[in-house]
Amino acid sequence: MAAGAGAVALAAGGLLLWPSVPEADGRALYLDNCASCHGAALEGQPDWRRPGPSGRLPAPPHDASGHTWHHPDRVLREIVRRGSAAVVGQGYESDMPGFEGILTDSEIDAILDYIKSTWPDRERSFQSRVTEADGG
Repeated sequence: MAAGAGAVALAAGGLLLWPSVPEADGRALYLDNCASCHGAALEGQPDWRRPGPSGRLPAPPHDASGHTWHHPDRVLREIVRRGSAAVVGQGYESDMPGFEGILTDSEIDAILDYIKSTWPDRERSFQSRVTEADGG
């Protein structure tokens, strides 16, 4: 099978393309690794824009009401791999852990693909343009 963005197969005389990790796996991975903080419906924690008692911001939503779609794929992958504090730096504190060594790159991409699949066209299109402007 071909490596990269997806695999190719012949079926009924035509070509079919599918992601290397099915969308259903992205949803399951999201539910297993992300939903406890970001919500099963991607809704985030209440009052996610205001610091909680710890001084840290609650987990934001990943639906269209949040800001996930404002970031390019490269940044989103790094946040999942290393955690928010490591990516933001400058003493920023966050409860978002890094999942490096827990999730593979293809699992991270599957989760991000699942999240993006829930966004309306406007947010998906914007995030795609931001990713392209970021180099890919």
